[in-house]
Amino acid sequence: MTSRHLLFLLASTRLPGVLGNTEALARHAAAALPADVTQTWLHLRGLQLPAFEDHRHGRGDYPMPEGDGRQLLDATLAATELVFVAPIYWYSLPSPLKLYLDHWSAWLRVPGLDFKARMAGKPLALITTSGDRPKAQPAIDSVRLCAEFMGMRWAGALWGKGGAPGAVAQDMQALDAAARFLVGGGA
Repeated sequence: MTSRHLLFLLASTRLPGVLGNTEALARHAAAALPADVTQTWLHLRGLQLPAFEDHRHGRGDYPMPEGDGRQLLDATLAATELVFVAPIYWYSLPSPLKLYLDHWSAWLRVPGLDFKARMAGKPLALITTSGDRPKAQPAIDSVRLCAEFMGMRWAGALWGKGGAPGAVAQDMQALDAAARFLVGGGA
């Protein structure tokens, strides 16, 4: 049996060192994981990813990424499960996560990488917070559709009440759900 390795991709645009509601909820969920589960936490905001250039219908293929893009690709492929940790901004995903997903379009076209085949079957989950659940639904649907397109297993979304700093700490329903969200194996 392959040991579990969860990659937590933090997409908040908060300044480093400021713990937002979404990351707090994710860390609460991760604390319930067994000690033998590997956890990798990457802040997308601090990575230097170039703007995505869409030339799928021109040149067609893309080179292997370099620098932080390669680090992110390697971490993505090394993980057995992906967890997007993304607050809701304007009914959508934060720009660092959207840029990461845009780069999937390039990674799908790197000769010999077989990105889609290597991602197939991996669980993909979303942990998010917003003022209310309906505001989160478009982003939840977006991540679910990405999982389906990639042949990944949609492992669901954990939503908590966000807003002012610390608000999620008062959302007992979200904290209770977080304690079980990642434990079952497969995000």
